[in-house]
Amino acid sequence: MDDNKKYSQIVQTVEFQQLLKAKKRFIVPAIIFIAAFFIFLPIMTTYSTVLNKPLIGPITWAWFLAFLQFIMTWTMAGLYSNKAAKFDHLSDQIKTKRPGKHDGAKEVNDL
Repeated sequence: MDDNKKYSQIVQTVEFQQLLKAKKRFIVPAIIFIAAFFIFLPIMTTYSTVLNKPLIGPITWAWFLAFLQFIMTWTMAGLYSNKAAKFDHLSDQIKTKRPGKHDGAKEVNDL
């Protein structure tokens, strides 16, 4: 069986479709949140003076949000790393299943 045929069979499985849906459920909202979060600071500092007000002493809201971007970046990287490990586990399960069989038989070297 050639690789293209195997791939076509795997893509049509319920497990593969569930994997794609799970990835989309995480990745799309994460990208929207990250983009909005990063765009917020430059837009607010360019078109408004709201972030120039002091938060604590000489530290303004702009500095606070800039620092918060570092925290958010590391947090999102950690979340993605955990989710990616789960996605990898699911994809390994899909790869070890024989296409067309539902008995859980494994053929690791077949793919």
